[in-house]
Amino acid sequence: MVTDENLGMKEMDITSMPSSRHHVDNLPYVHKVGVPPPHNLLKEFKATVKETFFSDDPLRPFKDQPRSRKFVLGLQTIFPIFKWGRDYNLLKLKGDIISGLTIASLCIPQDIGYAKLVKLPAENGLYSSFVPPLIYAFMGSSKDIAIGPVAVVSLLLGTLLQDEIDPIKNAEEYKRLAFTATFFAGITQAALGFFRLGFLIDFLSHAAIVGFMGGAAITIALQQLKGFLGIKNFTKKTDIISVMRAVWTAAHHGWNWQTILIGTAFLAFLLFAKYIGKRSRKLFWVPAIAPLISVILSTFFVFITRADKQGVQIVNHIKQGVNPSSVHLIYFSGDYLAKGFRIGVVAGMIALTEAIAIGRTFAGMKDYQLDGNKEMLALGTMNVVGSMTSCYVATGSFSRSAVNYMAGCQTAVSNIVMSLVVLLTLLVITPLFKYTPNAILAAIIISAVISLIDYDAALLIWKIDKLDFVACMGAFFGVVFFSVEIGLLIAVSISFAKILLQVTRPRTAMLGKLPRTHVYRNIDQYPEATKVPGALIVRVDSAIYFSNSNYVKERILRWLTDEEEQLKAQSLPRIEFLIVEMSPVTDIDTSGIHALEELYRSLKKREIQLVLANPGQAVIDKLHTSDFANLIGSDKIFLTVADAVLTCMPKISDEA
Repeated sequence: MVTDENLGMKEMDITSMPSSRHHVDNLPYVHKVGVPPPHNLLKEFKATVKETFFSDDPLRPFKDQPRSRKFVLGLQTIFPIFKWGRDYNLLKLKGDIISGLTIASLCIPQDIGYAKLVKLPAENGLYSSFVPPLIYAFMGSSKDIAIGPVAVVSLLLGTLLQDEIDPIKNAEEYKRLAFTATFFAGITQAALGFFRLGFLIDFLSHAAIVGFMGGAAITIALQQLKGFLGIKNFTKKTDIISVMRAVWTAAHHGWNWQTILIGTAFLAFLLFAKYIGKRSRKLFWVPAIAPLISVILSTFFVFITRADKQGVQIVNHIKQGVNPSSVHLIYFSGDYLAKGFRIGVVAGMIALTEAIAIGRTFAGMKDYQLDGNKEMLALGTMNVVGSMTSCYVATGSFSRSAVNYMAGCQTAVSNIVMSLVVLLTLLVITPLFKYTPNAILAAIIISAVISLIDYDAALLIWKIDKLDFVACMGAFFGVVFFSVEIGLLIAVSISFAKILLQVTRPRTAMLGKLPRTHVYRNIDQYPEATKVPGALIVRVDSAIYFSNSNYVKERILRWLTDEEEQLKAQSLPRIEFLIVEMSPVTDIDTSGIHALEELYRSLKKREIQLVLANPGQAVIDKLHTSDFANLIGSDKIFLTVADAVLTCMPKISDEA
């Protein structure tokens, strides 16, 4: 039978097998599997390195350009503002000013609250929304990211720092370690960008991030019960059991009803403002300015009633002025150097993961490309500079970036506008925050982190992949019931475990022939597909490496054993050919070839012939180099399963 896919094919010589020798004259012409020419080792190595680290071909714009043009392009590569700044106009400036003022009204109260999560003075939170956004505006490639402190990184950093130094007894050393960790967080981020190793952050799966963020949101909200309820003595632990024990222990004598009243009233106001913003996109500014309005109203209320005399805890003093230098405070030697490095690497990776995820989200919504390596360099540089100007780790904030997007931001100039507003606040307005109650800061943080609990994403993960859901819940419960570090460790461990499981246990499938076609597909997916009498057709859906080669061989032999038992029970003809469909096998190593050799020898003892179908370029090259192709015979390697069946069993194929 001549199929459409065989028409027009080049002629090849076919060495027929005993079972099909009398059918040679009736066989159609089939393509021989192409063997690539020998590779130059140096060229192959260069191609591999280029595809791994320079897949986006970053030097393409520099080709065939004069030296002066290359200098300009290099400057634009490092500072994208020089590229998009040429087309900047008043209309874009209007959008950036509106969005910059809007996110500034949101970031100022959040920064003061997030600084408390890190156990640093409130001004350090404001510092972190002044210098880092300025650096990012010049070096970042995202139009929509709003830079500053974020809840999850603040909690993580504060938790890791407290494990090393007591923030109350040794406040100065604690602050120095925070700046040291920020410095190394920036170095880590910049190094990943410079060496183009951004793919490393992709090892933390989306499911693990969803679970980790949700658990961190619960933990952050529980931590705010101290300020929300007016409790003075509170646990330093972050797990839910320790926190709730501390809350109930203080119930009889440690709660302050005035504080609870302020916190509850303004939390309800903030949640209502969020509800209004969700109902209408045009009212996006309502939840954006609600925190600042809450701070102003609550501060005025405490001032005129002197509620601080009744036990309502207030911010007290926020240092006025711009960022002081902190270069001399960073540990470049001593015992705390290694601790700062370790904390910085962890915080930097989490901050980077969040920023890249946010940047990609909004870049996709506006249909522009986000250069991940430029982002890492920009984020790393801003944190290195930030560590030298009294800032702690800053990154992209999802809530502020969403407000920035909805406010109509056009470029990163919105970050500059926000930064200038924060500067004005540091120079002029900070004394007015003296009577701001801690309860309002707790309410602002609680309302902000609620959005980090993504129920819809968790439900979708459950529907799509149960193993992903295990990773999600493992990270979630690890953070909630143990600690942020344990949750993060569980998230990373499960993500790696999933990769190892998929690599070591690849999918295999038994194929059958679809009726009235010469197409062979998985019989589980297509129940109407029929098995070919006398042949077992198996597909391997993965590269064959040392980690899975033995499993692949054993799994194929199990398919064969099961099939032989069924045929024997039904008194049907035995299997004469094992056809392995190799189109999904992207690569094979030495262990994989040894596994095929062992499979070949096992089949030979059973008087079954091994046939390969559609091996890719890399695979066929290695099969010939290792002499495996000669071992089984080049006449046992076919372009398609249909060719293999047609050639090996022409009578059966014609009848099928």
